[in-house]
Amino acid sequence: MKNLKLANKLDEQGKKRETEIKVKDLVIGRDFLIIGGPCSVESEEQIMDAALGVKLAGGNMLRGGAYKPRTSPYAFQGLGREGLELLYKAGREVGLPIITEVMDTRDVAMVSQYSDVLQIGARNMQNFSLLVEVGRTNKPVLLKRGLNATIEEWLNCAEYIMNEGNEKVILCERGIRTMENYTRNTLDLSAVAAAKTLTHLPVVVDPSHATGRIELIHPMTLSAIMAGCDGLEIEVHPNPSKALSDSEQQLTIEQFHLLVKDIGKTVEFRNSLEK
Repeated sequence: MKNLKLANKLDEQGKKRETEIKVKDLVIGRDFLIIGGPCSVESEEQIMDAALGVKLAGGNMLRGGAYKPRTSPYAFQGLGREGLELLYKAGREVGLPIITEVMDTRDVAMVSQYSDVLQIGARNMQNFSLLVEVGRTNKPVLLKRGLNATIEEWLNCAEYIMNEGNEKVILCERGIRTMENYTRNTLDLSAVAAAKTLTHLPVVVDPSHATGRIELIHPMTLSAIMAGCDGLEIEVHPNPSKALSDSEQQLTIEQFHLLVKDIGKTVEFRNSLEK
């Protein structure tokens, strides 16, 4: 991929490099990133309960959607600015940095006031105007792979952001659309290994959107770690059955606790193999 000028694993002298991105006390690329939280911010009580659960389980970043791109225009679209304010408050209360999606160039400045990391969702991966706009901020950006995007297209979208001066890009594999319909998407773990080989950027995996099935999140999480990812983004809700969006793929807080324990063991095992 000769057109990867900024994200290329090799520097101008041909030496391998790895990017580390500091977010408050967390160093992404060095510290294993565990993002947890609900698909959508629904109420103050819900996001506070989720934030506390994520923190106590060992998560180190809080997620929550305030603006939600939905397949149907009649589905819950998020609370907007109110959701951002609630997410910001919850993160500060429990001491976790927050990440949330920005969908519109007009909202980048406003969302940046509340969020520590800006997320570009799969549907917006090739929204080039949005990529340019977040590239002009100083906020870390988590870039999700598009539903039908090749690895090359995904990495070139990271170049769009970096070309504007913002080199704090985190790649996120969240599954791609294939003929399979048992799972919500098909988690492409080969893309994780490929991205780690081709670029110096941290790579995160989202097993919640990739599988869409509670029973598959745990095994695919551990598989993602062994594929070489630098972190995970997992949906967690205090009461998934009552969730206003993606209820079928959100873990309970208790399930998240158990998963984080196994994440720690698996990361430790992987590190022992690399010595």
